[in-house]
This record gives sequence, C-alpha cells and structure tokens, in this order.
Amino acid sequence: MMMMMQDVWTQLGPAIATIMFAWTMYQNYFPHELRGHIRRYTDKLVSYFYPYMHIIFHEYETDGWFERSKAYVAIERYLSKNSSTQAKRLKANVVKDGQSLVLTMDDHEEVTDEYKGEKVWWISSQQVASRQTISWYPREDEKRYFKLKFHRKNRELITASYLKYVLDEGKAISVRERQRKLYTNSKGDGGYGYRRRMWSQVVFEHPSTFDTLAMEPNKKQEIMDDLQTFSKSKDYYAKIGKAWKRGYLLYGPPGTGKSSMIAAMANFLQYDVYDLELTAVKDNTELRKLLIDTTSKSIIVIEDIDCSLDLTGQREKKKDDKEEEVKDEKDAVKEKMKNREEKKQSEVTLSGLLNFIDGLWSAIGGERLIVFTTNFVEKLDPALIRRGRMDKHIVLSYCCFDSFKVLANNYLDIESHDHFPEIRHLLGETNITPADVAENLMPKSSKENANTCLERLIKALETAKEEAKLKAEEEERERAEKEKEKEKEAAAEEAKITDKVNENEKSESNIVKENPEGNGVKENGKSENNVVKENGDVSKG
Repeated sequence: MMMMMQDVWTQLGPAIATIMFAWTMYQNYFPHELRGHIRRYTDKLVSYFYPYMHIIFHEYETDGWFERSKAYVAIERYLSKNSSTQAKRLKANVVKDGQSLVLTMDDHEEVTDEYKGEKVWWISSQQVASRQTISWYPREDEKRYFKLKFHRKNRELITASYLKYVLDEGKAISVRERQRKLYTNSKGDGGYGYRRRMWSQVVFEHPSTFDTLAMEPNKKQEIMDDLQTFSKSKDYYAKIGKAWKRGYLLYGPPGTGKSSMIAAMANFLQYDVYDLELTAVKDNTELRKLLIDTTSKSIIVIEDIDCSLDLTGQREKKKDDKEEEVKDEKDAVKEKMKNREEKKQSEVTLSGLLNFIDGLWSAIGGERLIVFTTNFVEKLDPALIRRGRMDKHIVLSYCCFDSFKVLANNYLDIESHDHFPEIRHLLGETNITPADVAENLMPKSSKENANTCLERLIKALETAKEEAKLKAEEEERERAEKEKEKEKEAAAEEAKITDKVNENEKSESNIVKENPEGNGVKENGKSENNVVKENGDVSKG
C-alpha cells in the first residue's frame, strides 16, 4: 500500500510542476487581449459539467452615492438568524436606529438555507483592491458581497419565489428590530434652506399597550382585530383599488384616553408616530411635502383637530363673509386685515386637508394610519369625518367597571377587593373619566396601600355623584325658569295680538258709524228720481 502511494506521488509530482510552470508562463507572457476570450470559453466549458449557479449581491450600488444596497441590507438581516447558529466567525454590527446588535457571518464564511425542500448556500466574500488608492470614502476599496449558490434545476424557484421571500423577510426583520421614532413637523416659515428637515424626531418610548388601556374588553378586542386585519391586507387593498391606509376618529370627553389609545396602536403594530401640528404648516403645498416625507408603517396623528385650525363649516363661512363685505365696507376691511393675520400663521384649507387624507397623494408610501382626535365631534365638518376618510369612529367614554378593573390591576396589582361592589354601584351612577380614576388609584406615599387608594376613589365618586346631582338640579331649575319666561313671553305676545285685533275691530266699527250704507243708497235713489223727473220734463217739452 505504501509503495502504491509513493508511485502515485512520484507520478503526480511532474504533472503538478508542469501545471505550475504553464500557469506562470500564462500569467507573465500571455497577452491580456486574449485572456478574456480564453476565460469566456473556459467558463462555458466548465458550465457544462458544473451543476450550480451563482448570484452576486454587492454591498454598494454602482450608480449610488456610497449608499448601501437595499437588497444587501435585507439579505444581511435575513441571514443573521442563520449566521448566529451556523457560522464559526461572526461580525457584530450596530445598525442605525436598531434596538440591538446584528450578528452576521464574517468574510469567507458560508451558511446553508432551505426553501420548499431545496437547499441553497450563502457565502460572504470580500474583494480588496490590488493597489492602494486615495478615496473619499474609506470603505470604497473593500467590495463586500453575498454570493447565493443553488442547483440550476431550481433556477425558476429561486429567481421567482425565494429571492422575493428573502428580501421581504429581511425588511420585516428590520422593521421589527428598528428603534421606533416619534416625529413632529417643524415650523414652515420659509426661512430655511433646501436642507431643512421637515420632521424632527425623538425615540418613541411610550409604554401604553392594549393590556394597560382602560376600556371594555370586547371593544378593545374589536379594535385590535381591526388593526391586525389592516396590517395584513396589502393584497386586498390592491385588489379593490384603494390606497393602503385607514382612518380612525377618536372622540370623547377630555381624559378618556385618546392619546393612550394612539400609543397603544403604535406599540401593537410596531409603527412610527408622526404628530402633525397643523398650525405650524404654512400652506397646502407644505402639507403635501410633509406627507411625502413620511414612511410606511406609521401613524399620522392630528390631535384636537377641532382646535388646530378653523376647518368647521368653511364653505358656508365664505358665503357669509361675502355678504358681510357687501353690507358694510368698514367691516369688510377689518375682516380682510383679520384674514391677513391668520394667513401669516397657516393657509391650510379644508380642501387641502381632505386631499391630504384621501387624495392622490395619500397613496404614497402605503401601510399607514391617519388618526384624528377631538373632544367635540359635532363641531367638525361632515366631509372631514365621513366613512372612507375616517373609516372607524371610536367613542372613548367615561370609566366603566371593566375599565376600572384594568386600572386597579395596573396601579395596585389587585384583581378583586371588598370595595369593588360599592365602586361598581357608584360607577353605574356617576360619570368619571379614566384619568380621574387613575389619579385616585395612584399611591401618594409609600404608606398608602390598596385599601387606602380605593377608599379615596370611593370618596371621589361620592363627591362627583353629589356634584352631578346639584348640577342636574341647577340645570333643571334653569330650564324651568326658561320655560316660565317663554310662557310669559308667549302670553304677552298673545295679549298683544288680542289687543291689536280688538283695536282693528273698534276702528272698523267707527268707520261703519261714520258712513252708513243706507244713506248712500237713499241718496243714490233720490238722485236717480231727480234724474228721471228731469228727463220726463224734457220729454214733455
């Protein structure tokens, strides 16, 4: 056996030496013009026997301004889950706006993946420039790339299905692991350059969730189901020809949890939040620019929209302004000056806001919610809140017993107590907001326990009940007084009408006495007789 191995090596030695000599001669003396032709035919010859195909994904775009390829980034995030378990050498990267480290395979590492029963290989590689160059970008000469290797029989499966799956999954991982932001728009006074940022941002860290939200369980579950259905309905919205967005109108008394609801929606869907301040928007054009500058998977919020701008009944108001201008020139001048002052603040119109919500520009980006909040829904223009613009109307009302139990569990870590039946009874008779309930449940010192906080809440409920009773009595008294005043006014008006009727009858009676109808007839009769007599005398003559 040993003799056979020695014979093999003896025969291989000259062959290897010949190949090395030929390769050296090829590299040093063979013309470069011919190498390309030889390489092309050599690769074609190898392809007949080599059963695998390769697809290369470079880290940087060739036509971009030093911008990382979106495909490369998505693949990197997708492979991170396999890299941590398969690769022997890993790289730890801090991704911009990421919540944690991203572990990826190091250069010249390989991991395997399986898709629909077929196996593929991912290789991480790097090309370093053969010569030193001066570059404005320090990483320009380090050309990293991912190589995908698969059997050529799976070509259609990989190109038509697998790559799309990898890119979509990588983007989804990036969204889930990103650091979500809370944005607010900057003042649009025109005093900034072209590099002015439309939105300012901070990290979104609001802790509100649907678990901590004080609301009826059935209503809460209905909202969660609606949100989850929307987030998975991209193909459905495309099928029906509608922009992938949904409008929510949150309304109710102050302190009922409208802002907490928005935060819970954002945390549930893992969306960013854009808090749009309409009074800081210069005009409709800037409003569209703000919309263009938002990203998908976001919630655009306009809080207290009834107070943001005068958007209630604008179309009717324009007619009244024109009539007033015709009536009084001085008032028209004052109104014009007033409008000029308002224009300095904002020129956003109801029409511009409606186009912002569901016009042509609203389809840009996709997968976003538009949320309005108001304390007085009756003040809003019906065109602003109709179905199709504000698709779902959510009433956030006073605290019920189910909402109280959520708050008691949040603030006191209790699910039942001896005071619960009394609180249930009082909540059924009293209107109190969840914010007021939460304030009474919150311990004010380390000495206070659950029993102390619940007793404080009971006193607050009893006080609110008494105040509501007194207010109702006062309103009833005022209503009764108004009814009496109306009755007096009605009686006075009726007496006035009666007096006027009597005066009219009396005046008619006096007219009859002064000009009796019989005298006129007699005088007429007498005149007729005289005429007849005169005529008779004439005939006799």
